[in-house]
Amino acid sequence: MKFMLIFILWCVLFVLAWPVALLALIVLPVVWLLSIPFRIFGALVSAILALLKAILMLPARALGHRG
Repeated sequence: MKFMLIFILWCVLFVLAWPVALLALIVLPVVWLLSIPFRIFGALVSAILALLKAILMLPARALGHRG
């Protein structure tokens, strides 16, 4: 569903401003490739924060608190 909406919007952009639509076809994959390291970094930070939370909440869970 999301792909179909993006495709329809791209077709409208192609009709209204075809150079911009063709530029988008070239630039968007490059931007996606450049964003991969930031996604990996975000997942890493999220995992580290989840581990920290688990370590800090361990005494409370050991005493029987159900959060």
